[in-house]
Amino acid sequence: MEASEAVETAQNTPAPAPDPVPDPPVRSVPGRGRRLARTAGLIAVAAVIGLVGGTAVGYGIQAEREPTPLPPLNQPGLAYPAKPLPKGQKITPLAASEDRQAKARGDLRKLLVPKPAGAKEDRYADNVDGWMSAAAFASDFDHPGRALGYQLDIDLRRVAATSWASGEHRRTEVRLVQYRAGTELGARDHTLDQQDYMPEEDYARSDGVALKGSTNGRYYVFPVERKSGYLDSYQARAYFYRGDIAVEIFVFDTKKISEKDIRSLAERQLGRL
Repeated sequence: MEASEAVETAQNTPAPAPDPVPDPPVRSVPGRGRRLARTAGLIAVAAVIGLVGGTAVGYGIQAEREPTPLPPLNQPGLAYPAKPLPKGQKITPLAASEDRQAKARGDLRKLLVPKPAGAKEDRYADNVDGWMSAAAFASDFDHPGRALGYQLDIDLRRVAATSWASGEHRRTEVRLVQYRAGTELGARDHTLDQQDYMPEEDYARSDGVALKGSTNGRYYVFPVERKSGYLDSYQARAYFYRGDIAVEIFVFDTKKISEKDIRSLAERQLGRL
């Protein structure tokens, strides 16, 4: 066979049929996707028409109404003093007991909850005359150097602290951690950091309970921690802040700590700020 005849034969020979393609493992119902898409389109169009129509009707009704007078810019009920003063009389400043900022600027130790009657000296206290140094405060963290740097970054100012011993092995400590006013919100940031850490604490795993009277406070009662050769260890904590002061409360004992104990202590401290 010559070359021309071979080419002509190859052109006239039908190509072999392709191998059959297997069906997919799961088949969809024919037409379902298209029907859903069409329905969705109709709903969208109807929603647009309804929105435009409703807006037009609303503008028409509003245009026919009498204009509503705006409230006065000067609202005495929201001002201080509540009522206008007589002519010539000056505004009397808040008393120091009512001015939270004035209390916070004074001796911070006076805002600490007092020690209960019968409380004993805490031999583990790390405060001197009611004050705790920044280094001592940072030493309680897992990485003291890093913690100290962070606290200085968020403008730590001073720490007032008190602690006492009671019963056979119970120890209580309260700290008022104050931050400088500025662009950083140190009290809030520190409190939220500690609260966020609580659920991750190996022996805590708790989201805590909201503290009554505070929009941000929480208290925690941890489960018992047992270790061979040691007494059982119980712990409770509370964290909250008010203004530029973050509050930390710790209670340690070898016996169970009731939720009422940590809650009432936190509420008393909150009431002093």
